[in-house]
Amino acid sequence: MTHLFSSSQGKALGLVISCCLLLVSFFLSVRLGQVSVPGTMMIDAMFRFDENSADHVIIYERFSRAVTAALIGSSLAVSGGLLQSLTRNPLASPGIFGINAGALFFVVFSVVFLSLSSLPTLIWIAFGGAGIAAALVLFLGLMGADGLSPIRVVLAGTAVTALFTSLTQGMLVVNEANLDQMLLWMAGTVSGRTIDVLLPVLPLMIGALFCSFLLAKPVNILVSGDDIAKGLGQKTVVVKLILVLIAVLLAGGSVAIGGMIGFIGLIVPHIARTLVGNDHYWLLPYCVSLGAGLLILADIIARFIISPQEMPIGIMTALIGAPFFIYIARKGFRGE
Repeated sequence: MTHLFSSSQGKALGLVISCCLLLVSFFLSVRLGQVSVPGTMMIDAMFRFDENSADHVIIYERFSRAVTAALIGSSLAVSGGLLQSLTRNPLASPGIFGINAGALFFVVFSVVFLSLSSLPTLIWIAFGGAGIAAALVLFLGLMGADGLSPIRVVLAGTAVTALFTSLTQGMLVVNEANLDQMLLWMAGTVSGRTIDVLLPVLPLMIGALFCSFLLAKPVNILVSGDDIAKGLGQKTVVVKLILVLIAVLLAGGSVAIGGMIGFIGLIVPHIARTLVGNDHYWLLPYCVSLGAGLLILADIIARFIISPQEMPIGIMTALIGAPFFIYIARKGFRGE
Protein backbone atom coordinates (compact mmCIF):
# COMPACT_ATOMS: atom_id res chain seq x y z
CA MET A 1 0.00 0.00 0.00
CA THR A 2 1.45 3.36 -1.07
CA HIS A 3 1.29 6.32 1.26
CA LEU A 4 1.94 10.03 0.98
CA PHE A 5 4.76 10.39 3.51
CA SER A 6 7.48 7.76 3.13
CA SER A 7 10.43 9.24 5.04
CA SER A 8 10.60 9.92 8.77
CA GLN A 9 11.12 13.62 8.08
CA GLY A 10 8.02 13.72 5.88
CA LYS A 11 5.93 11.90 8.48
CA ALA A 12 7.12 14.27 11.19
CA LEU A 13 6.31 17.28 9.01
CA GLY A 14 2.86 15.88 8.25
CA LEU A 15 2.20 15.35 11.96
CA VAL A 16 3.21 18.93 12.72
CA ILE A 17 0.86 20.18 9.99
CA SER A 18 -2.03 18.06 11.28
CA CYS A 19 -1.46 19.35 14.83
CA CYS A 20 -1.44 22.95 13.54
CA LEU A 21 -4.72 22.31 11.73
CA LEU A 22 -6.10 20.86 14.97
CA LEU A 23 -5.15 24.03 16.85
CA VAL A 24 -6.77 26.18 14.17
CA SER A 25 -9.99 24.14 14.32
CA PHE A 26 -9.94 24.36 18.13
CA PHE A 27 -9.60 28.15 17.97
CA LEU A 28 -12.46 28.40 15.46
CA SER A 29 -14.63 26.19 17.65
CA VAL A 30 -14.22 28.57 20.58
CA ARG A 31 -14.48 31.69 18.40
CA LEU A 32 -17.48 30.84 16.22
CA GLY A 33 -21.11 30.47 17.23
CA GLN A 34 -24.53 32.07 17.16
CA VAL A 35 -23.15 34.77 19.48
CA SER A 36 -19.98 36.44 18.25
CA VAL A 37 -17.22 37.11 20.78
CA PRO A 38 -14.04 39.10 20.07
CA GLY A 39 -10.67 37.38 20.15
CA THR A 40 -9.48 39.59 23.00
CA MET A 41 -12.40 38.36 25.09
CA MET A 42 -11.13 34.78 24.69
CA ILE A 43 -7.79 35.73 26.19
CA ASP A 44 -9.48 37.67 28.97
CA ALA A 45 -11.74 34.71 29.81
CA MET A 46 -8.74 32.37 29.89
CA PHE A 47 -6.75 34.35 32.45
CA ARG A 48 -9.45 36.31 34.31
CA PHE A 49 -12.58 34.18 34.13
CA ASP A 50 -15.69 35.84 35.52
CA GLU A 51 -18.69 33.57 35.96
CA ASN A 52 -20.95 36.62 36.03
CA SER A 53 -19.87 37.63 32.52
CA ALA A 54 -22.13 36.22 29.78
CA ASP A 55 -19.29 36.32 27.24
CA HIS A 56 -16.96 34.44 29.59
CA VAL A 57 -19.59 31.77 30.22
CA ILE A 58 -20.16 31.34 26.47
CA ILE A 59 -16.41 30.99 25.87
CA TYR A 60 -16.12 28.46 28.70
CA GLU A 61 -18.96 26.38 27.24
CA ARG A 62 -17.42 26.48 23.76
CA PHE A 63 -14.00 25.61 25.17
CA SER A 64 -15.50 22.64 27.02
CA ARG A 65 -17.29 21.61 23.85
CA ALA A 66 -14.07 21.75 21.82
CA VAL A 67 -12.18 19.73 24.44
CA THR A 68 -14.97 17.15 24.46
CA ALA A 69 -14.96 16.86 20.67
CA ALA A 70 -11.16 16.55 20.60
CA LEU A 71 -11.15 13.84 23.28
CA ILE A 72 -13.94 11.84 21.64
CA GLY A 73 -12.54 12.21 18.13
CA SER A 74 -9.01 11.12 19.07
CA SER A 75 -10.27 8.26 21.24
CA LEU A 76 -12.62 6.86 18.59
CA ALA A 77 -9.94 7.13 15.90
CA VAL A 78 -7.30 5.31 17.97
CA SER A 79 -9.84 2.69 19.05
CA GLY A 80 -10.84 2.10 15.44
CA GLY A 81 -7.21 1.86 14.34
CA LEU A 82 -6.42 -0.73 17.01
CA LEU A 83 -9.52 -2.80 16.22
CA GLN A 84 -8.77 -2.76 12.48
CA SER A 85 -5.27 -4.03 13.23
CA LEU A 86 -6.57 -6.62 15.68
CA THR A 87 -9.22 -8.05 13.36
CA ARG A 88 -7.33 -7.31 10.12
CA ASN A 89 -10.66 -6.04 8.82
CA PRO A 90 -10.69 -2.65 6.99
CA LEU A 91 -14.36 -2.15 7.96
CA ALA A 92 -13.78 -2.68 11.68
CA SER A 93 -14.80 0.10 14.06
CA PRO A 94 -15.76 0.37 17.77
CA GLY A 95 -19.27 -0.77 16.88
CA ILE A 96 -17.89 -4.15 15.83
CA PHE A 97 -17.43 -5.07 19.50
CA GLY A 98 -20.98 -4.10 20.39
CA ILE A 99 -19.61 -1.16 22.37
CA ASN A 100 -22.10 1.39 21.06
CA ALA A 101 -25.08 -0.95 21.29
CA GLY A 102 -24.17 -2.09 24.80
CA ALA A 103 -23.76 1.46 26.09
CA LEU A 104 -27.06 2.52 24.51
CA PHE A 105 -28.98 -0.42 25.95
CA PHE A 106 -27.87 0.18 29.53
CA VAL A 107 -28.52 3.93 29.30
CA VAL A 108 -32.04 3.38 27.94
CA PHE A 109 -32.70 0.71 30.56
CA SER A 110 -31.58 3.07 33.33
CA VAL A 111 -33.74 5.92 32.05
CA VAL A 112 -36.83 3.81 31.39
CA PHE A 113 -36.86 1.48 34.39
CA LEU A 114 -34.70 3.24 37.00
CA SER A 115 -35.79 6.82 36.15
CA LEU A 116 -32.21 8.07 36.16
CA SER A 117 -31.48 11.36 34.41
CA SER A 118 -28.21 12.67 35.84
CA LEU A 119 -25.65 12.99 33.04
CA PRO A 120 -22.61 12.02 35.18
CA THR A 121 -24.47 8.92 36.38
CA LEU A 122 -25.52 7.96 32.85
CA ILE A 123 -21.91 8.36 31.68
CA TRP A 124 -20.74 5.69 34.13
CA ILE A 125 -23.68 3.45 33.23
CA ALA A 126 -22.85 3.77 29.53
CA PHE A 127 -19.21 3.05 30.31
CA GLY A 128 -20.18 -0.11 32.15
CA GLY A 129 -22.57 -1.19 29.40
CA ALA A 130 -19.86 -0.80 26.79
CA GLY A 131 -17.51 -2.93 28.87
CA ILE A 132 -20.11 -5.67 29.41
CA ALA A 133 -20.88 -5.85 25.69
CA ALA A 134 -17.19 -5.99 24.78
CA ALA A 135 -16.55 -8.68 27.42
CA LEU A 136 -19.37 -10.77 25.96
CA VAL A 137 -17.92 -10.42 22.46
CA LEU A 138 -14.46 -11.29 23.77
CA PHE A 139 -15.81 -14.37 25.56
CA LEU A 140 -17.50 -15.59 22.39
CA GLY A 141 -14.40 -14.78 20.34
CA LEU A 142 -12.22 -16.93 22.61
CA MET A 143 -14.46 -19.99 22.30
CA GLY A 144 -12.31 -22.07 20.00
CA ALA A 145 -9.09 -24.00 19.76
CA ASP A 146 -7.33 -21.24 17.81
CA GLY A 147 -7.77 -18.60 20.51
CA LEU A 148 -9.00 -15.11 19.70
CA SER A 149 -10.02 -15.49 16.07
CA PRO A 150 -10.58 -12.20 14.15
CA ILE A 151 -13.41 -13.76 12.13
CA ARG A 152 -15.10 -15.11 15.26
CA VAL A 153 -14.77 -11.71 16.94
CA VAL A 154 -16.48 -10.00 14.00
CA LEU A 155 -19.32 -12.53 14.02
CA ALA A 156 -19.71 -12.30 17.80
CA GLY A 157 -19.72 -8.50 17.64
CA THR A 158 -22.40 -8.53 14.97
CA ALA A 159 -24.57 -10.87 17.03
CA VAL A 160 -24.14 -8.91 20.29
CA THR A 161 -24.86 -5.63 18.51
CA ALA A 162 -28.04 -7.05 16.99
CA LEU A 163 -29.13 -8.38 20.41
CA PHE A 164 -28.65 -5.12 22.32
CA THR A 165 -30.10 -3.03 19.49
CA SER A 166 -33.25 -5.15 19.38
CA LEU A 167 -33.69 -4.97 23.16
CA THR A 168 -33.19 -1.20 23.09
CA GLN A 169 -35.75 -0.70 20.32
CA GLY A 170 -38.22 -2.85 22.23
CA MET A 171 -37.86 -0.73 25.37
CA LEU A 172 -38.30 2.51 23.43
CA VAL A 173 -41.39 1.19 21.64
CA VAL A 174 -43.18 0.28 24.86
CA ASN A 175 -41.98 3.43 26.67
CA GLU A 176 -42.52 6.23 24.19
CA ALA A 177 -42.57 8.81 26.99
CA ASN A 178 -38.77 8.55 27.25
CA LEU A 179 -38.13 8.55 23.50
CA ASP A 180 -37.59 12.30 23.16
CA GLN A 181 -35.15 12.27 26.06
CA MET A 182 -32.99 9.65 24.37
CA LEU A 183 -33.06 10.88 20.77
CA LEU A 184 -30.32 13.49 21.14
CA TRP A 185 -28.04 11.08 22.99
CA MET A 186 -28.68 8.43 20.34
CA ALA A 187 -27.85 10.93 17.57
CA GLY A 188 -24.62 12.02 19.28
CA THR A 189 -23.77 15.39 20.78
CA VAL A 190 -20.97 17.29 22.48
CA SER A 191 -23.24 20.13 23.59
CA GLY A 192 -23.58 20.66 27.33
CA ARG A 193 -20.53 18.54 28.18
CA THR A 194 -18.54 20.75 30.52
CA ILE A 195 -15.05 20.05 31.82
CA ASP A 196 -16.59 18.96 35.13
CA VAL A 197 -18.54 16.25 33.33
CA LEU A 198 -15.37 14.99 31.63
CA LEU A 199 -13.21 14.82 34.74
CA PRO A 200 -14.41 11.42 36.06
CA VAL A 201 -13.53 9.54 32.85
CA LEU A 202 -10.70 11.77 31.62
CA PRO A 203 -7.87 9.94 33.46
CA LEU A 204 -9.02 6.56 32.10
CA MET A 205 -9.18 7.77 28.51
CA ILE A 206 -5.89 9.69 28.64
CA GLY A 207 -4.23 6.66 30.22
CA ALA A 208 -5.64 4.39 27.51
CA LEU A 209 -4.31 6.71 24.78
CA PHE A 210 -0.88 6.69 26.40
CA CYS A 211 -0.89 2.89 26.69
CA SER A 212 -1.85 2.56 23.03
CA PHE A 213 1.36 4.40 22.09
CA LEU A 214 3.39 1.99 24.23
CA LEU A 215 1.87 -0.93 22.30
CA ALA A 216 2.91 0.38 18.87
CA LYS A 217 5.73 -2.16 18.47
CA PRO A 218 3.68 -5.24 19.55
CA VAL A 219 0.85 -4.16 17.23
CA ASN A 220 3.27 -3.78 14.32
CA ILE A 221 4.38 -7.36 14.92
CA LEU A 222 0.83 -8.62 15.39
CA VAL A 223 -0.45 -7.28 12.06
CA SER A 224 2.18 -9.36 10.25
CA GLY A 225 0.25 -12.49 11.29
CA ASP A 226 -0.15 -14.69 14.36
CA ASP A 227 2.39 -17.26 13.15
CA ILE A 228 5.10 -14.68 12.61
CA ALA A 229 4.28 -12.96 15.90
CA LYS A 230 4.46 -16.24 17.82
CA GLY A 231 7.71 -17.08 16.04
CA LEU A 232 9.17 -13.82 17.33
CA GLY A 233 8.17 -14.79 20.87
CA GLN A 234 5.12 -12.56 21.20
CA LYS A 235 2.29 -13.68 23.47
CA THR A 236 -0.40 -12.91 20.93
CA VAL A 237 -3.39 -13.67 23.17
CA VAL A 238 -2.11 -11.31 25.88
CA VAL A 239 -1.46 -8.54 23.35
CA LYS A 240 -4.93 -8.98 21.83
CA LEU A 241 -6.61 -8.85 25.23
CA ILE A 242 -4.77 -5.64 26.12
CA LEU A 243 -5.71 -4.13 22.76
CA VAL A 244 -9.36 -4.98 23.36
CA LEU A 245 -9.24 -3.44 26.84
CA ILE A 246 -7.72 -0.21 25.51
CA ALA A 247 -10.21 -0.06 22.65
CA VAL A 248 -13.11 -0.55 25.07
CA LEU A 249 -11.88 2.18 27.41
CA LEU A 250 -11.48 4.64 24.53
CA ALA A 251 -14.65 3.83 22.63
CA GLY A 252 -16.74 3.18 25.74
CA GLY A 253 -15.71 6.49 27.27
CA SER A 254 -16.46 8.29 24.00
CA VAL A 255 -19.93 6.77 23.70
CA ALA A 256 -20.61 7.45 27.36
CA ILE A 257 -19.78 11.15 26.98
CA GLY A 258 -21.06 11.97 23.50
CA GLY A 259 -23.50 9.24 22.58
CA MET A 260 -23.64 7.44 19.26
CA ILE A 261 -21.04 9.27 17.17
CA GLY A 262 -20.21 7.00 14.27
CA PHE A 263 -17.71 6.67 11.42
CA ILE A 264 -14.81 8.53 13.10
CA GLY A 265 -13.34 5.21 14.24
CA LEU A 266 -13.72 3.86 10.71
CA ILE A 267 -12.53 6.61 8.37
CA VAL A 268 -9.75 8.34 10.31
CA PRO A 269 -7.45 5.26 10.55
CA HIS A 270 -7.78 4.83 6.77
CA ILE A 271 -6.87 8.48 6.21
CA ALA A 272 -3.88 8.05 8.52
CA ARG A 273 -2.74 4.90 6.68
CA THR A 274 -2.96 6.76 3.39
CA LEU A 275 -0.57 9.34 4.82
CA VAL A 276 1.94 7.22 6.77
CA GLY A 277 1.23 3.52 6.14
CA ASN A 278 0.79 0.79 8.76
CA ASP A 279 3.60 1.74 11.14
CA HIS A 280 1.73 2.29 14.40
CA TYR A 281 4.53 4.47 15.77
CA TRP A 282 3.21 7.07 13.33
CA LEU A 283 -0.31 5.81 12.68
CA LEU A 284 -1.60 6.29 16.24
CA PRO A 285 -0.38 9.91 16.68
CA TYR A 286 -1.94 10.74 13.31
CA CYS A 287 -5.21 9.15 14.48
CA VAL A 288 -5.16 11.40 17.55
CA SER A 289 -4.63 14.66 15.67
CA LEU A 290 -6.83 13.84 12.66
CA GLY A 291 -9.65 12.35 14.74
CA ALA A 292 -9.74 15.32 17.10
CA GLY A 293 -9.59 17.86 14.28
CA LEU A 294 -12.22 16.13 12.16
CA LEU A 295 -14.78 15.92 14.97
CA ILE A 296 -14.20 19.55 15.99
CA LEU A 297 -14.77 20.65 12.38
CA ALA A 298 -17.88 18.47 12.17
CA ASP A 299 -19.18 20.15 15.32
CA ILE A 300 -18.53 23.62 13.89
CA ILE A 301 -20.45 22.77 10.72
CA ALA A 302 -23.27 21.22 12.76
CA ARG A 303 -23.80 24.55 14.55
CA PHE A 304 -24.50 26.49 11.36
CA ILE A 305 -25.90 24.07 8.78
CA ILE A 306 -29.50 24.47 10.02
CA SER A 307 -29.00 27.72 11.93
CA PRO A 308 -30.35 28.88 14.34
CA GLN A 309 -30.82 25.27 15.44
CA GLU A 310 -27.99 22.74 15.72
CA MET A 311 -27.69 19.42 13.94
CA PRO A 312 -26.58 16.49 16.17
CA ILE A 313 -22.92 15.84 15.54
CA GLY A 314 -23.53 12.12 15.02
CA ILE A 315 -25.68 12.94 11.99
CA MET A 316 -22.92 15.19 10.63
CA THR A 317 -20.25 12.48 10.98
CA ALA A 318 -22.62 10.03 9.27
CA LEU A 319 -23.02 12.41 6.33
CA ILE A 320 -19.24 12.65 6.07
CA GLY A 321 -18.48 9.00 6.73
CA ALA A 322 -21.18 7.12 4.80
CA PRO A 323 -19.69 7.79 1.32
CA PHE A 324 -16.26 6.82 2.63
CA PHE A 325 -17.69 3.62 4.12
CA ILE A 326 -19.21 2.68 0.75
CA TYR A 327 -15.86 3.35 -0.95
CA ILE A 328 -13.95 1.17 1.53
CA ALA A 329 -16.55 -1.61 1.27
CA ARG A 330 -16.43 -1.64 -2.55
CA LYS A 331 -12.66 -1.54 -2.55
CA GLY A 332 -12.46 -4.40 -0.04
CA PHE A 333 -14.94 -6.58 -1.87
CA ARG A 334 -13.06 -6.09 -5.13
CA GLY A 335 -9.91 -7.22 -3.39
CA GLU A 336 -7.98 -4.14 -4.40
